[in-house]
Amino acid sequence: MKFSIESKQGHARAGSLSVNNKTINTPAFMTIGTYGSVKTMDTNDLKKCNVEIILSNAFHLMLRPGTDLIEKFGGLHQLMNWDGLILTDSGGYQVFSLGKDVKISDKGAEFRSPFNGDKVFMSPEISIDVQTKINTDIMMIFDECIKYPSDLSTTEKSMELSLRWAERSKKANYASKTLFGIVQGGMYPKLRETSREALIDMDFDGYALGGLSVGEPSDVMHEIIDENAHKLPDSKPRYVMGIGKPLDIAYAVRAGVDMFDCVIPTRNARNGQLFTSEGIKRIRNAKYTNNTSPIDPNCQCYTCKNFSISYIKHLDRCNEVLAARLMTIHNVYFYQNLMAQLRNAIIASSLDELINKLENDFKEVKE
Repeated sequence: MKFSIESKQGHARAGSLSVNNKTINTPAFMTIGTYGSVKTMDTNDLKKCNVEIILSNAFHLMLRPGTDLIEKFGGLHQLMNWDGLILTDSGGYQVFSLGKDVKISDKGAEFRSPFNGDKVFMSPEISIDVQTKINTDIMMIFDECIKYPSDLSTTEKSMELSLRWAERSKKANYASKTLFGIVQGGMYPKLRETSREALIDMDFDGYALGGLSVGEPSDVMHEIIDENAHKLPDSKPRYVMGIGKPLDIAYAVRAGVDMFDCVIPTRNARNGQLFTSEGIKRIRNAKYTNNTSPIDPNCQCYTCKNFSISYIKHLDRCNEVLAARLMTIHNVYFYQNLMAQLRNAIIASSLDELINKLENDFKEVKE
């Protein structure tokens, strides 16, 4: 792995990340392809939207279609016909999302498969083995994610468990693949500091801030990012997991974050929420029934260059799958364009001006 910073404005960085002879520009947004597929899109769609890296999930892929089948193809890239980068989440958040039926011990997590009810055990060693066998480009350590709010004692025990699992994840990295650590500690600054410093001592290839977007107020989330991001190693990529609103991304870039992922652009597209240079538009609003303009007159995506918002609204009302595909293409393109704008603004030392514009576009929903 090679990470280089090309330009800075305050804590914000414009750089590049190279892994396995594939290079992406940063700041970067990873489109979610949980099962090795971005819903409604194929890999040609992704390339036309300027996507350079996607996020898939080791937990889900282990259960379906299974590690053995992916190995037969030579890895996840070959299975899905994708030659860009892939980062795989380790499964910690997915285990958390299963709720009270999960049994957590120092050894790992025991739970029942949400697909067929079979008993499943996930440990740092198993997570790293799965990520290695499916031949991802960037692996994440296996950690524990807890709900918000959690008291100090519960959060401290969880953070300490995650640190032990981090160490085991690193030792289990038998193929010496690129591996990121994940800072935990909930909403407690001292615990975040303890986790951050311990992970830095372990010397991972990159660092993520985890345990966010679990129900905490946005101002608390911003405080954690502002306090921690710029204290992570300057020479390594920094990743905030699971945040995806345009303004939240912009604020985190200003705080020194390089990488992001979230389901918002794809999930919200399927529900008719569209991100545009004019703010958020909701396809199900009656005013678009006879509107012959594109979703966004300033957008160069395939959808906006070929179809009107009234036509897409018609498709959505008829439950046509094409509506979901066209709206997803638009949102994915918007997010990649947003990251390019943030990068260019850092290089031009105009990030504050861009953030002011985004605040005007997205702080108030215009409908």
